[in-house]
Amino acid sequence: MSKIDDMALFVQIVKTGGLAAAGRKIRLSPASITLRLNALERRYHTRLLNRTTRKISLTDAGSRFFEACLRVVEEVENAEALLRAADENLSGRLRITAPSDFGRQYVAPALSEYVGLYPGVIPQLHLTDNVVDLVEEGYDLAIRYGNLPDSNLVVRHLASNYRVLVASPGYLEKQGRPGHPDDLARHRCLVLERFGEPLDEWRFVFDGRHKSVRVRPALTSNDGAVIRQWTLADGGIAYKSIRDVQGDLDKGRLQTVLDDYVVGFQSSDVLTTGLQFVFPSRRYMPRHVEAFVEFFRTRLS
Repeated sequence: MSKIDDMALFVQIVKTGGLAAAGRKIRLSPASITLRLNALERRYHTRLLNRTTRKISLTDAGSRFFEACLRVVEEVENAEALLRAADENLSGRLRITAPSDFGRQYVAPALSEYVGLYPGVIPQLHLTDNVVDLVEEGYDLAIRYGNLPDSNLVVRHLASNYRVLVASPGYLEKQGRPGHPDDLARHRCLVLERFGEPLDEWRFVFDGRHKSVRVRPALTSNDGAVIRQWTLADGGIAYKSIRDVQGDLDKGRLQTVLDDYVVGFQSSDVLTTGLQFVFPSRRYMPRHVEAFVEFFRTRLS
């Protein structure tokens, strides 16, 4: 038997709570189970289980070995599932979180089209401009703006992006076009709110340095799509990602302002701010998740 087979056997013994129960599970006699367990302990020169006639318990070494075996067995099962899935239709739950405005304009229609191709996929789309915990809340992937800090999450580049200040032609006709970041003090600023805090510290480059200007919000919302709708309705000036407003700019519904100064409104913002896929771990990714990632990347480009 291979080492992986012995690891799988050890996992079964611990999970079922005894040698006889494990033998029934995998159709081996208690004597055969005992022989293989003894050989496993001899191989590593350590006792893995404390055994009595009634029960078993893990030694300290056995507990560490069990955790390691669990990971190995799970990876093998995932690899086998990947191969089995090669000729199968895509299916499974697909939980995605994305920024509100981008999600409505791009992710939602892409998901609808994707599910039309693969009806076995069950999507759940959560739109928020807050940053959610992918692991704790059970998401398969997130789509996020910004230059993300180092973390245990896995990040893949999706598309280029940068921040812009935008206003409607109607607003600029009535209120005038700001010529310098300091001019924002006399303008209506539409401010995104995150975790109850307004992102009212907007960042610019002027006088050869990066500087912040704290604006006075005329309207605030935790929903980026609402901010864009207010901007379209002549409500004021908003900081947006170019991906969110490109269509409005192309059709003349919005115009950019202060292009020579703009950086962003997050401390991690620079002149370019990425659009990223974010995954909860580096472990095996279900095929239907990987397929959506490639489908969406192609559709967006």
